[in-house]
Amino acid sequence: MKIAVFCSANNNISREYFERTTELARWCREEGHTIVFGGCNMGLMGCLAEEKGSLVGVVPRIIEQGGRVSENLTVHIPCDNLSDRKDLMLLHSDVVVALPGGIGTLDEIFTVAAGHTIGYHHKPIILYNINGFWDSLVALLDDLQQRGMIRGHWTDFIRTANTLEELKAML
Repeated sequence: MKIAVFCSANNNISREYFERTTELARWCREEGHTIVFGGCNMGLMGCLAEEKGSLVGVVPRIIEQGGRVSENLTVHIPCDNLSDRKDLMLLHSDVVVALPGGIGTLDEIFTVAAGHTIGYHHKPIILYNINGFWDSLVALLDDLQQRGMIRGHWTDFIRTANTLEELKAML
């Protein structure tokens, strides 16, 4: 399976996020799954690459110019910008997992979710809710649902896993 992983490139975050990311990357490697990610060597992205395995990095040129590309990539796909990165990551994956992240990760989640609702693809999105990280987003989505702003049910295309075991079962 090819698993797109959206996540933080920030190094100054909770150690628990790094520990859970390492567990996920190790499991992917042991099971022979491919991780498709942003290819950066920082934060949780860098942590994904430390376990090696099959790694597809979709890397915007500005990241390359800054020298922040992981040396552990199996496949390096250069791209022009973040929009291209999202399109290419979705193209090269079967499912999307969102680890803790910031504005970029939110952008990626909602771009993929919007494409799903319109019918561009039917790939599921799974929020890996490490230590309740995505609880406030889930509450926002529930509120949007209750206000009639989401057609159907958001849980039809975005799922939430609170543990690695739950995540594995969804994958």
